[in-house]
Amino acid sequence: MQRGPALADASPEVSAAVRPAAQEAPLRTSFDFELPRGFVDANGVTHRQGTMRLATARDELLPLYDERVQENAAFTTVVLLGRVITRLGGLPVIDANVVENMFASDVAFLQDFYRRINAEGHTRAAVTCPECAHRFAIDLSGGRLGES
Repeated sequence: MQRGPALADASPEVSAAVRPAAQEAPLRTSFDFELPRGFVDANGVTHRQGTMRLATARDELLPLYDERVQENAAFTTVVLLGRVITRLGGLPVIDANVVENMFASDVAFLQDFYRRINAEGHTRAAVTCPECAHRFAIDLSGGRLGES
């Protein structure tokens, strides 16, 4: 006794809906980046290459309970980035204290990178050449500009 339609007898729309998820691209949850300037640690070592993971709801909620954020809402970014950056050069720990001591241009880069991977799902940015007005895309997670 057959309890449901056989997959071979199903319409193409139904067949596509019940295909195994293994045929889909795997969800990418971490993204490599290279800071424009780099974090300089207490020993004078500059750390540029890092990894950021996708944020969870918890990552976005927990900073709201942090005393520093309650005193100054602008500190939210520092605490949040300290939670989602999983690697930065050879640093053993990345937290709000590390982010707090980064150059402002690097924090701005990381804020944009965070927004891109969490809202848009990619690290590409559209740019326009100031000389010829040619539009093209760059990948913010790749090497530094001009490198291949």
